Amino acid sequence: MTEHQTERTITRADLSESVYQEVGLSRNESAVLVETVLEEISLALIADDTVKLSSFGTFAVRQKNERVGRNPKTGEEVPIKPRRVLVFRASHVLKDRINQKHTETKA
Repeated sequence: MTEHQTERTITRADLSESVYQEVGLSRNESAVLVETVLEEISLALIADDTVKLSSFGTFAVRQKNERVGRNPKTGEEVPIKPRRVLVFRASHVLKDRINQKHTETKA
């Protein structure tokens, strides 16, 4: 991305609009479809399932153990509680597409 380009955030409404434009469902049906897909992904992750979207990537929940961190201002040690974190691993197809696009914009 050049310094003159701005980053864009894709929203649920943007996804619904894309489904509406590409698939031809009504706007309401498109919104319901997007919400249903996102809900299924969320429920799978809550259940500790892995979500693999071919040619896109894999979402998974990983358990992080308790550890000791440091307050950067004071240097004081602070315990960080164990927690579950969401991780995303992009597929090689997506990585290649991103790098190809990046290379084209630099040329």
